[in-house]
Amino acid sequence: MNGQPPDPLSDAVMAAQLFALDPLGLGGICLRGAGPVRDALLERIKADLPPDMPVRRMPGAITDDRLLGGLDISASLCAGKAVLQTGLLAETDGGVIIAPMAERLSETIAGRIGQALDWQAVQVERDGIAAELQATIGVVLLDDGLTDEERPPAALTERLAFHCDLTGIATLDFPDIAADDSISPTEVAEPDEAMLKALAATALALGVRSVRPLLFAMRAARASAALAGRNAVAESDLAMAARLVLAPRATQLPAEETTDAEPDDMPPPEPDDAGDSDDADAADAPPLEDMILAAVAACVPEDMLSRIGDGVHRGASQGGGAGKRHKSKLRGRPLGARPGIPRGGARLALIDTLRAAAPWQTLRREEEGEDAERKIRIRRPDLRVRRFEERAGTVTIFVVDASGSSALARLAEAKGAIELMLAQAYVKRAEVALIAFRGEGAELLLPPTRSLTRARRVLAELPGGGGTPLAAGLEAAQALGEQAVSHGRTPFLVVLTDGKANVARDGSPGRKQAKADSETAAHRIAATGIAGVVVDISPRAQGEAQTLAAAMRAEYLPLPHADAATLHRAVDAVQQQTVAA
Repeated sequence: MNGQPPDPLSDAVMAAQLFALDPLGLGGICLRGAGPVRDALLERIKADLPPDMPVRRMPGAITDDRLLGGLDISASLCAGKAVLQTGLLAETDGGVIIAPMAERLSETIAGRIGQALDWQAVQVERDGIAAELQATIGVVLLDDGLTDEERPPAALTERLAFHCDLTGIATLDFPDIAADDSISPTEVAEPDEAMLKALAATALALGVRSVRPLLFAMRAARASAALAGRNAVAESDLAMAARLVLAPRATQLPAEETTDAEPDDMPPPEPDDAGDSDDADAADAPPLEDMILAAVAACVPEDMLSRIGDGVHRGASQGGGAGKRHKSKLRGRPLGARPGIPRGGARLALIDTLRAAAPWQTLRREEEGEDAERKIRIRRPDLRVRRFEERAGTVTIFVVDASGSSALARLAEAKGAIELMLAQAYVKRAEVALIAFRGEGAELLLPPTRSLTRARRVLAELPGGGGTPLAAGLEAAQALGEQAVSHGRTPFLVVLTDGKANVARDGSPGRKQAKADSETAAHRIAATGIAGVVVDISPRAQGEAQTLAAAMRAEYLPLPHADAATLHRAVDAVQQQTVAA
């Protein structure tokens, strides 16, 4: 172990080759980062798979009946009874499913695929059909996410052995890895007890609490040995498996053990005979778990180590800043059909209606007599209407205290945070707005927009100084938030203030009345249910901003010296938690 971090591309190629060698045992591989490198690696996986293994590409908006199986409408109408149609999972039994745009997979579809990975079968219980179909599969997830919040559902990724991040890799010069096809991974002996303990100790040191990664690591070690033509697992195979399987799942840094130093004047023991030299070398060798842990720590990127060291571990989050979900009759992600009458904007789900009517055709023809025409008989209970789910766009409303001597610094922080959020608006479907309050009132400086050019032009020169009409700023924010709700968007308030109001709602000076007016405005915001965060920008937090946050039922962030990037990250984290809740 030289301690040098290995090439990420080499690790990705090795993970792809191990998966192609044992796709059904290793569950799958997640390839993050769209581009020619991922396309070339995917083609390499396909070429390395057995030639007779089925490979299917899953549609982006797949339905339950296409994924799991369901009623074959045409066959059922002809036969007059329910006929089963095999779904994609059962069709790919013994093969690999490729899932594009995995970061957009719904939790429901991800759960279906994860259940098939666990059970190696799918259960179909719908439309009068009950069946269990074999579905032993491997999965390749193609993750096109651009931010840390845009990732595939954790319920699915934790069932895949390998997670490879190809972002930033530009070369297509893949390393050549010698492969020996004479031995299958199932022919390699299981790791012995010492090896299993070493893997378990490594996982514990890295904060990997689940047993599933350990099972994947053992399977990957056997695949690595088979790739090298060995019928037994070696230490290098364990190190490789730990690096590829356990390192991407690390949630903490391993604790450093301290040992008491030996006295310098202590003479080394003299060996009794020459034969003891081998035993001495074996005694000096580090424990197996330390060797594996060193190999894993060497491959973890420095930024990941810093995040782990700071106690920050970003989990998967769905939505990427989008607003709350709501049902729609016309557009959005299909949710399947439900019984209902197609009226009031609801559209008829023709296929689902036929599926509901098909099992009853024989009985209905018999009820009409022998001379009944062979036509499809639809009854009112058969009717189905389509359902969709939309995510509302978000409007982040910055409410900035532009009064006092430090107004320029506050507005500079707000300006930088707005520009950072606008840079991601195209992936987050977010808009931003800016309200500044100073003097005797509040002013809407930037209406809700996604235009970075417009925002920069408006933010180029911002006024500052004067009193602190906090109540006027909060009322303006409430009005803009309610307007966003009326347009189907989800508002989120970011109030940057020290909470020390000194101008009343009517523009008259006076701290007592100004405080009462601001508390009243804060309670009104809380009554509307608009979520938000109060950022305390005072040099020293004295409680006024925290009291304001409590009245608004908003989160409180004491960030008196935050720069634009820190403010953006903090607000984004609070917004994700609030919208998810």
